[in-house]
Amino acid sequence: MIKLSENVYSLDEAIVVLEPVRTIEFFQKPPSPKTFATGEVIFQAGECSDVIYGIISGEVEILINGKVVEIIQKGDVFGEGALLHSDHQRGSTAIAKTDSLLAFLDREHFMFAVQQTPMFALEVMKSYSDRLRRLRHRL
Repeated sequence: MIKLSENVYSLDEAIVVLEPVRTIEFFQKPPSPKTFATGEVIFQAGECSDVIYGIISGEVEILINGKVVEIIQKGDVFGEGALLHSDHQRGSTAIAKTDSLLAFLDREHFMFAVQQTPMFALEVMKSYSDRLRRLRHRL
């Protein structure tokens, strides 16, 4: 067993304790994380894609019908809908509110991460659920 840090002794344990964004960063294929400048569009509603993002740093606005519905930040994951729905269409637009560094996974690497680290799937669902709860409280 390899000691990776003070309380983590194996790669499997390391992945289990990582935030979803760190797991995305760990499993992403090159190139390295993507940088988006303030105001830059990350994706638009209706676009087809197979990429999920995790915010390493910065803030991202999520818009529906041109209206900001939430602002997400470091540690949040987004864009998972395009990976999960059969049409692979984005249901919202994402714009960098501040300069942002984003990790990303394509569908193939996302599915691998889910299969190899089931806790990752639960953490992605929790992140999505937390975002939905915050949105409900604002309504």
